Amino acid sequence: MTALRSRIWQAAALAAALTVGLGVAAPAAADETCNSPYTASLIKGQEDFVHVWTLGVPGMGDGQDKLVTIAANPTSAQYGKVIHQVSVPGRGEAHHMGFTDDRRYLWAGRLDDSQIFVFDLIDPAQPKLVKTIGDFAPTTGFVGPHTFYAMPGRMLVQALSNSKDHGGATGLVLYTNAGQRVQQMPMPTGKLGGVQGDGYGYDIGINPAKNTMLTSSFTGWNNYMMDLGKLIQDAEAMKRFGNTMVVWDVKAMQPRQVLAVPGAPLEIRWSLKPGDNWAITATALTSKLWLVKQGADGQWQAKDVATIGDPAKIPLPVDISITADGKGLWVNTFMDGMTRYFDLSNPEAPKQTYELQTGKQANMVSQSWDGKRIYITSSLLANWDKKGADDEQVLRAYDWDGKALKQRFEVDFHALKLGRAHHMKFSARPSGQPLAAR
Repeated sequence: MTALRSRIWQAAALAAALTVGLGVAAPAAADETCNSPYTASLIKGQEDFVHVWTLGVPGMGDGQDKLVTIAANPTSAQYGKVIHQVSVPGRGEAHHMGFTDDRRYLWAGRLDDSQIFVFDLIDPAQPKLVKTIGDFAPTTGFVGPHTFYAMPGRMLVQALSNSKDHGGATGLVLYTNAGQRVQQMPMPTGKLGGVQGDGYGYDIGINPAKNTMLTSSFTGWNNYMMDLGKLIQDAEAMKRFGNTMVVWDVKAMQPRQVLAVPGAPLEIRWSLKPGDNWAITATALTSKLWLVKQGADGQWQAKDVATIGDPAKIPLPVDISITADGKGLWVNTFMDGMTRYFDLSNPEAPKQTYELQTGKQANMVSQSWDGKRIYITSSLLANWDKKGADDEQVLRAYDWDGKALKQRFEVDFHALKLGRAHHMKFSARPSGQPLAAR
């Protein structure tokens, strides 16, 4: 594995050298704060585009899943408007995306049919579909590629389920940036550090300084493809959610410790402040914030540090976004459509300082690197979204002045017959391109 890791870094260095030698323009210097630390050339100014991975709806437009691009720079004449869309064949529960380490390609996955689509963003205003990986499930035995996490020259994919029983036991798959499968690792099911692994997976977060990767846990295909109302009434199904996080050695790509984190811990966000070396997650079913950090003995510990809304009402925390300085956290809760801000100045005791109902249902939340702009999308899963008038499908953009959110624009995906708006990624024009061309 050491040799494999060395080859990964050698490939990344070679790719960087070729990029410089060929004179390829680097991205402009505004990124959401959840990108992999191996992602090059973070955009720390104004994002030009927001790309939304969108679930198709039967009878709405072409009915297919698609990548929708929206102009996000206020200087653009098309600000707040859809400027491009590219459909992929069929509908398969479009869900999450991730950039390769060089930001050239955007990988996007589907949770139902397990297909992966790779888009070329050499012109970020017009992403192009250049590759489809259609054999994820048959070649790995895993189902539901969820998180796409850049590593040097590689893409690490966390799955949610498996092809044997469609339950929660699953694993990780490592690909080259070109889409060739390199390695796969099952999620641990034995005891590590005194805690029993449940085999479930969801998100990935890496701290290179600590050679540590965290993974979280959710549920399998049988649950996430079930109607939410039916699921809640099924006592046995509700038992089939993850209650762990796993600590991995990144260089060895081996699990070292299992942490007990009951209630389906979802997104993982490491503090981005150098030297902090702690991460935070939110549990969907118990509505808690959990802090993960090392104890005095060097072992990693998970601690319940705050409550989100009223857990008795199951607000269902779904996405979180940490500020670039590690001092604040945005939390979206799906059922009540609330967006909350927590002060993380003391990560051992986060305090909610602001809230706003940003929709009838709220799912993903992404912020710019400078923390001045917040974006919200509404769709969770096709069978979990609300019904009737509450089935709101939007992207909303806000300015944040540190005291209140002010809405700047809204894109109504249903009105435009685009489908259900889910995951977002930001991009920008190459730094050398004139502003007039934006």
